[in-house]
Amino acid sequence: EEIKGTQYSDHGPNVNSTTQGMDYNVLNELRLEESFVDVVLIVNGVEFPAHKNVLCCCSPYFRTLFSSRWNKRKKVYNIPEMSSDIMELIIMYAYSQSVPITSGNVEELLSISSQFGIPGLSSLCMDFLESQLCLENCIGICKLAYYYCCPELHLKAFKFAIHNFEELIGVSEEFLRLDFSELCDIIERDELNVRNESLVFIAVIKWIYHKPSERKEFLTELLTKVRLALNDSSLFLEKVKKFEYMRGSVEYKLFIYRVLLKMIHDLSIREAAAQQPRYSIVHSRLPYSILLAIGGWRGGRPTNTIEAYDVRAKIWRDVTCTEEMPRASFETAFVKGYVYFVGQFDKVENYNRVHRFDPVKRVWQEVAPMHTRRGFVSIAVNNYLIYAMGGVDGHTCFNMAEQYNAETNQWTLLSSMNERRCDASATTLHGKIYICGGNNGNDCLSTAEVYDPIVDQWSMIAPMTIQRSGMGVIAYKDEVYAVGGFEGENDLKTAEAYNPQTDTWRSVSSMINARSYFGIETMEDLLYVVGGNDDFTTYAKVECYNKESDEWKEVPEMNVDRCSLSCCVLSGLPNIREYAARREPLQPVHRTAECRLSPFYNMPPL
Repeated sequence: EEIKGTQYSDHGPNVNSTTQGMDYNVLNELRLEESFVDVVLIVNGVEFPAHKNVLCCCSPYFRTLFSSRWNKRKKVYNIPEMSSDIMELIIMYAYSQSVPITSGNVEELLSISSQFGIPGLSSLCMDFLESQLCLENCIGICKLAYYYCCPELHLKAFKFAIHNFEELIGVSEEFLRLDFSELCDIIERDELNVRNESLVFIAVIKWIYHKPSERKEFLTELLTKVRLALNDSSLFLEKVKKFEYMRGSVEYKLFIYRVLLKMIHDLSIREAAAQQPRYSIVHSRLPYSILLAIGGWRGGRPTNTIEAYDVRAKIWRDVTCTEEMPRASFETAFVKGYVYFVGQFDKVENYNRVHRFDPVKRVWQEVAPMHTRRGFVSIAVNNYLIYAMGGVDGHTCFNMAEQYNAETNQWTLLSSMNERRCDASATTLHGKIYICGGNNGNDCLSTAEVYDPIVDQWSMIAPMTIQRSGMGVIAYKDEVYAVGGFEGENDLKTAEAYNPQTDTWRSVSSMINARSYFGIETMEDLLYVVGGNDDFTTYAKVECYNKESDEWKEVPEMNVDRCSLSCCVLSGLPNIREYAARREPLQPVHRTAECRLSPFYNMPPL
């Protein structure tokens, strides 16, 4: 059957009552009037008059029931092992192709639709469950979808649990009810999204403490699945000491410490025996997000180099696409699965061309160009729309702004900024676009302004404490950060943060290295600056800033030094292994036949 017009209401998913070749409104009116009815279903003493043909069109269960040669003339049927409320919903669906689905009836409806062979109703139940997916119920929905052979929802719910594992272990009662093999299937995954392995340890201890007398015996085996690197062991033990569950009985605390110390001892032996210890790379989790550093100037010429930073393995990997042309002085944005490349300057000409890259299929496509040629353009993304502001065409520094809609593949001109700006930088915070600094063709600027898309209006905000051109601007934890840049004579290492609530800037810790024309992004609660140059050299250096500690620290350098590059963060890629550091596969764990029935066992790569 063909169901059209699926939509959601306060009662759950519904569909339009018109289906090819059949007017369900008329059929339902006939049922309610008891006109031409030829069957009565009785469920727990409740009678449901209906039409055999309509019920047969809905379900093979009814076709079999009514077509038996012993039942052909029978009019009244008792239906066992079902509630009258659910039968009423089944008949409602047969006549109207819609049904009010709630959290209270969805499981029973799914069970009956599976038993009666009603795929349309099963699909509506799956849609409802997917719409309700959250930290508190994702494990239960995953199990339910597995039990009723709904592979798409099964995988979506599992992905949700794996990708939100840090938050899940703090609120999910379902997590505490997992059995041993199910917990193993989850914490063994390469794709488990945890920023620190101490969180896996916390998850294990929380699970054991839920039923300590029954689960204590599993501690040693579970802790072997915590992917601890030797150089992280001291910090790991310090975090363990502060963990709330370690404040229990002395006997239990000593037992956990003995297991941990043995684990660290075994790890040190393995790394000492290895010719080139690479434990953190071989066994580290896959990252959920990847930081790309794209293009830039190197040795006086643009490059097509693309490197991906794997925050778990702390390694940059070359993922250059040979089909892509070298480019510099441009900007990128990740929107709905595509990386968009906006503007460019090649030391001869500025361009209005826009390309997009599919990071899954790894193919390029040219899309609609901007209205104006722009090098040193600033871009930001808001509500899946790309905003391009300012820039220079080789002669004129612009205050023009325009907006790109990927759905229509069109650029639309917007109100102009108050200042002409190139070499500025922009970001989005709480639905508004902020652009700071740059130069107007003559002078470096300290001014900044904000754009409200609702009213298509630019407004000046408090200026920065110093003029900055070629700097980085990024939204980070409810503030707008302006970092580094060039102030007219020297490159800067200073940084400041803007609070929209108070319209004020405050100084934050300075970077380790002065730099301008670098890439800037945020990933996993840290702010990254990548590459760039100072007065003397081009950088491969990378550092990150933590607002909580107000500290910068250096992280591994790129393989290629460059400036005027662009950075963007890609999250949730199904082919994340193609961008992450290469990992050797873990040895498969032997499981009993019973363990292989787990809904989390042998899931495909995410």
